[in-house]
Amino acid sequence: MSPHASALADVLRQARERRALLREDPRTTAFRLVNGEPDGVPDVTVDVFEYLHVVSLYRDFSPAEEQALLDAIESAWAPRSVYLKRRPKEARHLANVAKEQLAPEQAARGESLESLVALENGLRFLIRPGQGLSVGLYLDMRDTRAWLAGEVRGLTVLNLFSYTCGFGVAATSGGAKRVLNLDASRRVLEWGEENARLNGQPVDRYDYVAGDVFDWLGRLERKGETFDVVVTDPPSFATTRTSRFSAARDYASLAEAAARVVAPGGRLVACCNLATLASRRFEAMVTEGVSRAGRRGRGVLDLGPSPVDFPASPAHPAALKVRVLELP
Repeated sequence: MSPHASALADVLRQARERRALLREDPRTTAFRLVNGEPDGVPDVTVDVFEYLHVVSLYRDFSPAEEQALLDAIESAWAPRSVYLKRRPKEARHLANVAKEQLAPEQAARGESLESLVALENGLRFLIRPGQGLSVGLYLDMRDTRAWLAGEVRGLTVLNLFSYTCGFGVAATSGGAKRVLNLDASRRVLEWGEENARLNGQPVDRYDYVAGDVFDWLGRLERKGETFDVVVTDPPSFATTRTSRFSAARDYASLAEAAARVVAPGGRLVACCNLATLASRRFEAMVTEGVSRAGRRGRGVLDLGPSPVDFPASPAHPAALKVRVLELP
């Protein structure tokens, strides 16, 4: 192993030691092992799910750099399975034309897997490492999902941009009376149904709705349907057949549409993971949207990723922002 890879292996071992609290928790086997610059490994994150390690690269690494990184990972952790995700800034534009280059279906090192089940706070989630850039669970939301589970007993929940329904599974586990999951993709909603069944939760197909979120929010408003808790966790950028969404441009419009279906006294849980959108600007957009809906929101809580596995620094603040507002 090269001197560079050897030194990097030492840095990776230290990052692993800083996660001792999570590694020793039998109820959680999914967490971030390396979080880029704050862990001393710029432009690299590593997420672990049971024995699977998912390595994401946020700039164009040369083949030699990739191999040195993989060598260091093998030396530091001896992982059973390592998958590689290449996420340069233009990745979202290339995803359809260069999927195999960006997210190879086979492991970069070790065992190739179709799927496995990982635990988060005792809940079971199906992970598919070869399914693209996203493998089934966004780990920075772990603390927010745990918070939600503790807040929704007997309440109704609307889960927007639900992906594989992590918030839905958490809310149901916390005793929610009903959870409606909305996403543009029927495929990920079916994945969400699998997650529910993994946790012994009943599945009603009427609560897994595929379609444009803005379209459905309009329908729900016209029907007079409201929810005690509305979770908005959109991708930073999204394109459907009928619309394009950019968090930096459109979050106020999303907050407005969502606020219109929050029951009186209910809560809006507004989430955004766009690193380039400053916290203050995000909060201002959420407040503006709620105001445009004719509601007066009261900020009750700000949440974010766990500092244990998502360390931040002044130069590299946490990308995730979660604002909870109560709407009288």
